[in-house]
Amino acid sequence: MFSRLTRVIIMSPFYMLFEFFLIKYIFLIFHPLDDLIVLGLAIFAGLIHLVPNFFEARKSTVFGRFLSNLSGIWMWASVMFLIDIIIIYVLSVFIHIPTEINMLLLSIVPVLGVYNYYKAHKLVVHEKTLILDNLSRDINILHLSDIHFGSVRHKQIIRQVVDKLKELEDTCELVIISGDLADGSSIVEEDDFLAFREVNIPIIFSPGNHDYYVGIEKVFKACRKAGIIILDNESMEFDGLNIFGLPYVLYDRKMPKIDESVVNDDLINIISYHVPYYWKEFSSMGFDIQLSGHTHGGQFYPVVNFTNMLFDYNMGLFKDDLGHYLHVSTGVGSMDTPMRWGTDCEFVILKLKKN
Repeated sequence: MFSRLTRVIIMSPFYMLFEFFLIKYIFLIFHPLDDLIVLGLAIFAGLIHLVPNFFEARKSTVFGRFLSNLSGIWMWASVMFLIDIIIIYVLSVFIHIPTEINMLLLSIVPVLGVYNYYKAHKLVVHEKTLILDNLSRDINILHLSDIHFGSVRHKQIIRQVVDKLKELEDTCELVIISGDLADGSSIVEEDDFLAFREVNIPIIFSPGNHDYYVGIEKVFKACRKAGIIILDNESMEFDGLNIFGLPYVLYDRKMPKIDESVVNDDLINIISYHVPYYWKEFSSMGFDIQLSGHTHGGQFYPVVNFTNMLFDYNMGLFKDDLGHYLHVSTGVGSMDTPMRWGTDCEFVILKLKKN
């Protein structure tokens, strides 16, 4: 399996090269630095990004998680500084920009950073209503995705999720996590998800691509010990609902083969599939609801705009001509960087109502 560590190793030289030119051109605005100093800073940034991945995969530590967070914040800041210096250099072609204005433009990044960090740690609960014909009674499902337990968000995110679930026990009857409970940036120990045992409603989980990076059996073992129901190419019935969990591996882009016998025409059929792909095909098969995540909604601007173009269904609730629904969550956690802007860390209560 292609691991997260492998991806980081492959990308590190390109990341260092990017950092070299970014740092060089930031300082050119004020005072040029010697290229050897710039190279040293770029290598330092790359090592902070790379080194924790080697150790966190074996034993997660406070220091390793600190470095991962520091690197994640700087990665976000690098994207923002890049946009900043492009604006500065383009404007400077036409007008003279005083040093004070350049400093003001660059200072926007840390100010935005405080807001982005806050948004990435604030959990929001949304409600959406789905009208269904074949429903035996009204029922509320809590849909989660992309918790991303790892180096950037470790046991604190599990605690945050569990505390919010306990608040919603009287509101919702079932929880469905559609992939990426773990993100592969740190090892998953057997007891890491134990806090979920405190929740008094059933929790269903089907794996996403990141769950495989850390070793899917480790994730499954921690889920079983926490009392989480795993649906890995299998289904279960729950009070008039037929729920099928379809796993997703990043490099398996073919339309998955599903035995049509898993669809029960007498029940409301729900498929939990990590990515918002193949909704038309799943709907045609008879699935009334598809629950997905994966996109994070783009997580922060300007990436949000790119994911809106990349994915037909980036975030939100969609309904087709058959009266079937697709819900794409923006996720609970964050990927690689603990920053959000323009999207929420969300719990979504899906209120299923009989037509």
